[in-house]
Amino acid sequence: MRFWTLIFAVLFLSCEEQGLPTPKPRMFPKVDYPQKAFKIFDEDYCSFSFMQMAYANVKQEETYFDEKPLHPCWFDLEIDKLNASIHCSYYPINSQKEFEGFVNDAFKLTGKHNVKADYIDELVINNPNGVSGILFELSGPVASPLQFYLTDSTSHFFRSSVYFNSQVNRDSIQPVYEFIRDDVLKMIESFNWTE
Repeated sequence: MRFWTLIFAVLFLSCEEQGLPTPKPRMFPKVDYPQKAFKIFDEDYCSFSFMQMAYANVKQEETYFDEKPLHPCWFDLEIDKLNASIHCSYYPINSQKEFEGFVNDAFKLTGKHNVKADYIDELVINNPNGVSGILFELSGPVASPLQFYLTDSTSHFFRSSVYFNSQVNRDSIQPVYEFIRDDVLKMIESFNWTE
């Protein structure tokens, strides 16, 4: 009889109401941000300089779709710690028609993200060094959430876009995006033509 009483007591005590499971709080993966530091970008194959994030490595492009790039000043700023890169390309302007074509291409390339973008914000750039352009900030699950072009509208045209080397979920990458965005804005503000 004691055996059955003991079993009944164990079963009775184990039937305690536990309630509904509680969802885990929303979290982001741990990111080790690099130290904020800058150095001057002044590669001899480019005719400009700017304050480059010290945590990014410059890699000159050697091929573009199995061909040589249109100009030696095509490069990536690779940010390995944040799994991102900033693609940069430079074009000399030889005519007004060519300049208009570069600007149209910048808008077309940004427009290709309309399929995934929730919104595209265009901000006019005019830095203290006489450099102008447009910054495109795209919201939504787009491959490149930040793009811009810089120009003097007569001789130089520079285009750049930020890419994350993983599937883009804007909620997950938002803190990393904001970290990089701040440094890209410093790059734009300090951009200066050297020729």
